[in-house]
Amino acid sequence: MRRATRRPPVPGRARSRFLLHPPGVYRPQDDTALLTEALAEVTVPPGARVLDVGTGTGALALTAARAGAGEVTAADVSRRALATAWVNARVRRLPVRLCRADVATSPPRGPFDLVLANPPYVPWPGGTRPSHRWDGGDDGRAVLDPLCGVLPALLSGRGCLLLVQSALSGVDRTVTALAEAELKTAVVARRRVPFGPVLRGRAPYLEQRGLIARGEREEELVVIRADRTRRGG
Repeated sequence: MRRATRRPPVPGRARSRFLLHPPGVYRPQDDTALLTEALAEVTVPPGARVLDVGTGTGALALTAARAGAGEVTAADVSRRALATAWVNARVRRLPVRLCRADVATSPPRGPFDLVLANPPYVPWPGGTRPSHRWDGGDDGRAVLDPLCGVLPALLSGRGCLLLVQSALSGVDRTVTALAEAELKTAVVARRRVPFGPVLRGRAPYLEQRGLIARGEREEELVVIRADRTRRGG
C-alpha cells in the first residue's frame, strides 16, 4: 500500500468529541489522534478491506470508512465497545461490520488490506482494578506480543499495518517482531504527551520499574507502520 499523494478526510479531535463514548469504553485520546494522522498519509484503495483492532468507540473504523474502504471490520472484546461503535457508525450512515473477538487468539478471517491497531499497552501488573482498555501487563506487552504474532498473517499481499503504542512498552521489540515476519517496518510518527489520569496514577510503579525517571510525567507515543511487500508472503 503506497503513501498518499492526497490526504483523505480525517475526523480529528473536533469530530472525535462528538462520538458517543459511555463509561467503560476507551474514548479517543492522543494515541487515537496520532494514529488517525498516520492513517491520513496512507492511500486506502477503493474497496479495500480494513480491520480495526480494539475499536472502542469506532473512531478509526469510521475514519477508514470515510476514506473509501469497501469493507471495515471493527473488532473488540467488549460488548459495550461494539455497541458504541455500532451507534456511532449508524448515526453517520457508515458501513462498519462488528466482530467480538480477541484478535490475538481468534482473529477475524482475512486477508485485510489495512489493519489498524491501538491495543492496551500501559505497563501494569494488575491490581484491584485492571482494565482491558489500557492495561498491558508488567512490561506493557501482554497484548502487544501476541498481536505481533498474528497480525502479519492477516495482511493481504500488499497489506499495511499501522499500530500505535507507548515508548514505555518497548518500541524496538515491536519493530523487531514485525520485521522478523518479513514486513517492511518503520516508525512513522512520534509525539510526546503529558500523562493522563491513568499513567499519573501508575507513575510510582513506572518509576520503580525504571521505565521513567523520578518525577517524569510525559510519555512518547509512537506509530509503527509495517508493509507486506511480496504478494502471497
